[in-house]
Amino acid sequence: MLSRTADHLFWMSRYMERAENTARMLNVSYETSLLPQSAAAVEAGWEGILSISELLPSYLSQYKNITPRDVMAFMVKNNNNPSSILSCLRAARENARAVRGTLTTEVWETQNQTWLEVNRMLKSGEFERDPGQFFEWVKFRSHLSRGVTVGTMLMDESLYFMRMGTFLERADNTARLVDVKFHAMQNDFFGAPNFGAGQRQGGPSAEIAEAVQEYDFYHWSAILRSVSGFEVYRKVYRDVIRPERVAELLILRPDMPRSLHASLNEVVANLKLVSHDAGSDTLRQAGRLRSELAFGRIDEILATGLHAYLTQFLERVNVLGVRISREFLMPQTV
Repeated sequence: MLSRTADHLFWMSRYMERAENTARMLNVSYETSLLPQSAAAVEAGWEGILSISELLPSYLSQYKNITPRDVMAFMVKNNNNPSSILSCLRAARENARAVRGTLTTEVWETQNQTWLEVNRMLKSGEFERDPGQFFEWVKFRSHLSRGVTVGTMLMDESLYFMRMGTFLERADNTARLVDVKFHAMQNDFFGAPNFGAGQRQGGPSAEIAEAVQEYDFYHWSAILRSVSGFEVYRKVYRDVIRPERVAELLILRPDMPRSLHASLNEVVANLKLVSHDAGSDTLRQAGRLRSELAFGRIDEILATGLHAYLTQFLERVNVLGVRISREFLMPQTV
């Protein structure tokens, strides 16, 4: 396969997945901002989204204050933000158009229709009227694109590069989502505090614990729903929602579709299918990262701090993406 064609397919899938994950991240922030909390906490939550997406300087160059309305507008429909949902859907469509002959009719029509429809929705003000419904629509179009791709594309290198792009992007975005929501609670997360003694004895500490647990339930429920993991959590753990178990589900569980472990499994599997060298450095690095997730323990991760772990993971995923580009995607011209 021509490296240029592979590059377009890889990035078409990455941009579509990025649009979905941006919608998921904005939706969970939108929902949690409606919970009873101080204005400072709400602002910190929205600032966290910009920071973890590395967009805070770009945002502040265009807006004076951090407000939910401005952040959502910046992340949804700002043409000057290359990571906005509108920009991602445009980039996905342009990459698809560049390799129109490689795609099935259904895949192209899905990408093209998504682009046309998002423009109509934004012009008609549907996003402002109901942000939650708009985010659900973005998720649905991404699901549709992925399903049509798997259901109609020939199982060859074209599909493998598309799948690789999807799951590499998913690993990056899931790590960012977990990091921004845990980091919003405190500077780092080393495990949940123990309120048991206060609850048994009664008094003010018990009331504080009860209030914290009530807030935690809605906070972590929103995070789980943002990755379609609420029902999965209930099925796997059959217990109250605990932060360390949320982290374990989204990082280490191979049977959770949007977890880091599941995403790396897919990246490695598709990388093997396109790699002609079983001992390539790119495949070795991907395999090492996957192995650490396969044999990792959540208590060991929390012992060093969740934020530190996820920051390092994001750096390694970025390096892996660069390696894949150099080995397979960039035109071999001097």
